[in-house]
Amino acid sequence: MPTEPRFDEAIHALTRLRLCALLRPLEAANFGTLVGALRVSEANLSKTIRNLIEIGYVQTSKQASLERSDSRRTTTVSLTPRGRAAFDGHIAALRDLADAEPLQRP
Repeated sequence: MPTEPRFDEAIHALTRLRLCALLRPLEAANFGTLVGALRVSEANLSKTIRNLIEIGYVQTSKQASLERSDSRRTTTVSLTPRGRAAFDGHIAALRDLADAEPLQRP
């Protein structure tokens, strides 16, 4: 079933759009990896993720780190099915916009 094109203001902000684009092909990604890939601060990414969690587009999980000998845990981030659908619809709307016929001058 094709995705219905639909702009989504919650995804359109650049950091949110880039985060969703990075997560879309993945099952999940490590928070630290996302900080580096997006080149944003941990605080900025945390706020972005928190906002997307509130609307049901992203989820996080914490687990013991295999690389660390202490008790600190790592955080992984993933798109929810709702988040995937919203991202796919937003990208479809952007593609429609890019493929639109140019306006004719009167």
